[in-house]
Amino acid sequence: MSLTEEILSQLPGNVLEGLRQGDRILTSLRENTAPVPEVVKESQQSLSTVDWDVIICGGTLGILIGCALAVKGLRVALLERGILRGREQEWNISRQELQVFLELNLLTEDELEKAIATKYNPARVSFHHGTEVWVEDVLNIGVDPVYLLATLKTRFLAAGGKLLENTPFTETVVHPDGVMVNNQFKTRLLIDAMGHFSPITQQARQGKKPDALCLVVGSCAQGFPKNDSGDLLLSFTSLQNQCQYFWEAFPAKDGRTTYLFTYMDAHPQRLSLEALFEEYLRLLPEYQGVELSELKFQRALFGFFPTYRQSPLKTPWSRILPAGDSSGSQSPLSFGGFGAMVRHLKRLTFGIYEALQTEQLSAKALSLLQPYQPSLTVTWLFQRAMSVGINQKIAPEQINQLLTAVFQEMQQLGTPVLKPFLQDIVQFSGLTQTLLKTGLSHPGLVAKIIPQVGVGSLLDWMVHYGNLGVYTTLFRLSPMLETWVNNQPSEQQYYWHRLIDAWKYGSGSDY
Repeated sequence: MSLTEEILSQLPGNVLEGLRQGDRILTSLRENTAPVPEVVKESQQSLSTVDWDVIICGGTLGILIGCALAVKGLRVALLERGILRGREQEWNISRQELQVFLELNLLTEDELEKAIATKYNPARVSFHHGTEVWVEDVLNIGVDPVYLLATLKTRFLAAGGKLLENTPFTETVVHPDGVMVNNQFKTRLLIDAMGHFSPITQQARQGKKPDALCLVVGSCAQGFPKNDSGDLLLSFTSLQNQCQYFWEAFPAKDGRTTYLFTYMDAHPQRLSLEALFEEYLRLLPEYQGVELSELKFQRALFGFFPTYRQSPLKTPWSRILPAGDSSGSQSPLSFGGFGAMVRHLKRLTFGIYEALQTEQLSAKALSLLQPYQPSLTVTWLFQRAMSVGINQKIAPEQINQLLTAVFQEMQQLGTPVLKPFLQDIVQFSGLTQTLLKTGLSHPGLVAKIIPQVGVGSLLDWMVHYGNLGVYTTLFRLSPMLETWVNNQPSEQQYYWHRLIDAWKYGSGSDY
């Protein structure tokens, strides 16, 4: 019996079967054998009446946007395939990012405080045989999803929203004047918040294989030595199984949460989730200085996140908008989920509201709500530099050495460079300073990266890096357009507002 089987079989619920089900989905993705869903159809007939302004499919993170739109006075219905309640495991985020819940009137100050289950400081970044870098206030707040979702649900219903639980999405038909969902609900706009594996997204991507994957496994357990700090990005091993292993750890209300994650391509011969879990259990004692027998496991965590270079996803249909993970609007370095949804919540709330007010619901108009963002696209090169091809030969310590060098330079450049990067926000000035310093101080290391990532990737990256600079400049100049934009017709204003949003978020200026 493997360690994984032994430990997971002690937990309530059939966790081991869940892990193996995850692996079956992962295999079908890697071998490209999953059938492409046919859930979206189009019709030329008119619906004549609609009951809702917005229907959102996928409640867990959909409730964030649903609540924000309902509070703004729109008629919103939310379809959730099960019962809408958060998971037991906290969502880690930074304090300043939570302000948006107050700005959009989704929570009171008091409710926001109650939603925070844990706080810790500082957090460290450290690589094998490298120095440690410590930061404050990054992903140091653990939000209780159960309390947060229950509170948002109450606010949503009070604002006139309708929650349809145990109502899985099955199909939708796009009409010229609305969308019919599940053959019974009629709405002006359908928002897909069903996550990475949304059938709508799968149909839109037409079975395209992901360009990269991030696999993550972990647990929440009690019995660790007392430790009030966290780890954001840590490695203590060289390459293993053609993977560089990274670790994360957070204090949690039920103990301590530890994760092992790794970046890779979607090659069929790559590690399975179950094999990675076995690695996690093998290395955990060394990582945390504790024997497995001393730990009391509360729950196991595992999943994988596919990322596509063609992101955010451009919807091929009118009146359907992907939001959150289904749109791919997170970088290939981050897990997406709660943090990515919160980061874009204000932008999406105002944008969707304006699209509905001005009837800008064509595929082209809606695609402006998920614009190209060079700040996300430049991170593809980092993802490539933190992973290695299935048959590629590189020095076992190469990734650690590179990351040690980069983070040392970023630490010297100070918090304004380091902190945004650790929150998955890349800015032109910070990136340029880091590249220059690293290139001058460690030319040999940088030269080794070129064959690892490939010349094609590097040239492609230079385009996005250039665009990052352009977007930064355009956003700085955008206040000069304000008066002029406000004098345009409302349809034109919608387009200009989306362009300015794209410059803002695409340059990391939303930080």
